Amino acid sequence: MMTTLPLSRLRTAVVLASLFAMYGCAAVQESRCAPGEERAVDDVMIFGTAKPAGVVTSAEWTEFLRTSVTPRFPQGLTVWQASGQWKGADSTIVHEASFVLRLVHPKDPPSEAAVRAIADDYKSRFSQESVLRIKSHACVSF
Repeated sequence: MMTTLPLSRLRTAVVLASLFAMYGCAAVQESRCAPGEERAVDDVMIFGTAKPAGVVTSAEWTEFLRTSVTPRFPQGLTVWQASGQWKGADSTIVHEASFVLRLVHPKDPPSEAAVRAIADDYKSRFSQESVLRIKSHACVSF
Protein backbone atom coordinates (compact mmCIF):
# COMPACT_ATOMS: atom_id res chain seq x y z
CA MET A 1 0.00 0.00 0.00
CA MET A 2 1.38 3.41 -0.93
CA THR A 3 1.05 6.33 1.46
CA THR A 4 1.15 9.97 0.50
CA LEU A 5 2.32 12.92 2.51
CA PRO A 6 0.02 15.85 3.09
CA LEU A 7 0.99 18.83 0.91
CA SER A 8 2.33 20.82 3.88
CA ARG A 9 4.67 17.97 4.93
CA LEU A 10 5.79 17.48 1.34
CA ARG A 11 6.68 21.19 1.09
CA THR A 12 8.58 21.00 4.39
CA ALA A 13 10.51 17.96 3.18
CA VAL A 14 11.40 19.69 -0.10
CA VAL A 15 12.55 22.84 1.73
CA LEU A 16 14.67 20.81 4.17
CA ALA A 17 16.21 18.78 1.35
CA SER A 18 17.03 22.00 -0.51
CA LEU A 19 18.64 23.54 2.59
CA PHE A 20 20.76 20.43 3.20
CA ALA A 21 21.83 20.42 -0.44
CA MET A 22 22.80 24.12 -0.31
CA TYR A 23 24.65 23.64 2.98
CA GLY A 24 26.56 20.70 1.54
CA CYS A 25 27.66 22.79 -1.44
CA ALA A 26 28.67 25.68 0.79
CA ALA A 27 30.76 23.38 2.98
CA VAL A 28 33.02 22.38 0.07
CA GLN A 29 33.60 25.89 -1.25
CA GLU A 30 37.12 27.18 -0.89
CA SER A 31 37.63 29.65 1.91
CA ARG A 32 38.43 33.26 1.15
CA CYS A 33 41.91 34.59 1.60
CA ALA A 34 42.71 37.33 4.08
CA PRO A 35 43.42 40.85 2.86
CA GLY A 36 46.85 40.98 1.25
CA GLU A 37 46.74 37.29 0.29
CA GLU A 38 45.87 35.69 -3.00
CA ARG A 39 44.61 32.24 -3.97
CA ALA A 40 47.12 29.81 -5.43
CA VAL A 41 47.67 26.11 -6.03
CA ASP A 42 50.24 24.36 -3.84
CA ASP A 43 51.61 21.31 -5.66
CA VAL A 44 53.93 18.85 -3.94
CA MET A 45 55.37 16.26 -6.30
CA ILE A 46 57.33 13.21 -5.19
CA PHE A 47 59.74 11.62 -7.64
CA GLY A 48 61.09 8.15 -6.89
CA THR A 49 64.71 7.54 -7.82
CA ALA A 50 64.83 3.79 -8.56
CA LYS A 51 65.08 3.04 -12.25
CA PRO A 52 65.70 -0.17 -14.20
CA ALA A 53 69.46 0.43 -14.35
CA GLY A 54 70.37 2.07 -11.04
CA VAL A 55 69.01 5.26 -9.53
CA VAL A 56 68.42 8.86 -10.57
CA THR A 57 71.58 10.63 -9.45
CA SER A 58 71.84 14.12 -7.99
CA ALA A 59 73.42 15.28 -11.26
CA GLU A 60 70.53 13.82 -13.30
CA TRP A 61 68.01 15.45 -10.94
CA THR A 62 69.78 18.81 -11.24
CA GLU A 63 69.72 18.53 -15.03
CA PHE A 64 66.00 17.62 -14.93
CA LEU A 65 65.30 20.70 -12.80
CA ARG A 66 67.31 22.90 -15.17
CA THR A 67 65.76 21.63 -18.41
CA SER A 68 62.23 20.55 -17.46
CA VAL A 69 61.08 22.34 -14.30
CA THR A 70 62.74 25.76 -14.27
CA PRO A 71 61.65 26.72 -17.81
CA ARG A 72 58.04 25.96 -16.83
CA PHE A 73 58.20 27.67 -13.40
CA PRO A 74 60.94 30.31 -13.58
CA GLN A 75 59.28 32.33 -10.79
CA GLY A 76 60.53 29.82 -8.22
CA LEU A 77 60.34 26.39 -6.66
CA THR A 78 61.53 24.44 -3.65
CA VAL A 79 63.17 21.00 -3.70
CA TRP A 80 64.47 18.59 -1.10
CA GLN A 81 65.60 14.99 -0.80
CA ALA A 82 63.52 12.47 1.09
CA SER A 83 63.17 8.77 1.68
CA GLY A 84 59.93 6.88 1.62
CA GLN A 85 58.27 3.59 1.20
CA TRP A 86 55.38 2.09 -0.69
CA LYS A 87 53.65 -1.25 -1.00
CA GLY A 88 54.30 -3.08 -4.24
CA ALA A 89 51.77 -5.17 -6.16
CA ASP A 90 53.17 -8.28 -4.43
CA SER A 91 52.57 -6.66 -0.99
CA THR A 92 56.29 -6.16 -0.42
CA ILE A 93 57.27 -2.89 1.26
CA VAL A 94 59.74 -1.06 -0.97
CA HIS A 95 62.05 1.64 0.46
CA GLU A 96 63.23 4.27 -1.96
CA ALA A 97 65.04 7.59 -1.94
CA SER A 98 63.11 10.39 -3.59
CA PHE A 99 63.16 14.03 -4.57
CA VAL A 100 60.35 16.34 -3.53
CA LEU A 101 59.37 19.37 -5.58
CA ARG A 102 57.03 22.06 -4.28
CA LEU A 103 55.46 24.52 -6.71
CA VAL A 104 53.12 27.35 -5.75
CA HIS A 105 51.40 28.73 -8.82
CA PRO A 106 48.23 30.32 -10.17
CA LYS A 107 45.17 28.17 -10.71
CA ASP A 108 45.09 28.34 -14.49
CA PRO A 109 45.27 25.96 -17.48
CA PRO A 110 48.89 26.80 -18.44
CA SER A 111 50.17 26.02 -14.94
CA GLU A 112 48.13 22.80 -14.79
CA ALA A 113 49.54 21.72 -18.17
CA ALA A 114 53.07 22.56 -17.01
CA VAL A 115 52.75 20.42 -13.86
CA ARG A 116 51.46 17.48 -15.90
CA ALA A 117 54.28 17.92 -18.44
CA ILE A 118 56.89 17.81 -15.66
CA ALA A 119 55.48 14.50 -14.37
CA ASP A 120 55.28 13.06 -17.90
CA ASP A 121 58.85 14.12 -18.69
CA TYR A 122 60.22 12.57 -15.48
CA LYS A 123 58.38 9.28 -16.10
CA SER A 124 59.66 9.13 -19.66
CA ARG A 125 63.20 10.25 -18.93
CA PHE A 126 63.78 7.92 -15.97
CA SER A 127 61.48 4.96 -16.78
CA GLN A 128 59.10 5.65 -13.89
CA GLU A 129 55.59 4.27 -13.53
CA SER A 130 54.31 7.33 -11.70
CA VAL A 131 54.99 10.61 -9.96
CA LEU A 132 52.96 11.35 -6.84
CA ARG A 133 51.22 14.72 -6.96
CA ILE A 134 49.53 16.29 -3.93
CA LYS A 135 47.48 19.29 -5.05
CA SER A 136 46.12 21.75 -2.48
CA HIS A 137 44.70 25.23 -2.52
CA ALA A 138 46.41 27.91 -0.51
CA CYS A 139 46.38 31.59 0.33
CA VAL A 140 49.75 33.19 -0.29
CA SER A 141 51.41 36.54 0.29
CA PHE A 142 54.83 37.90 -0.54
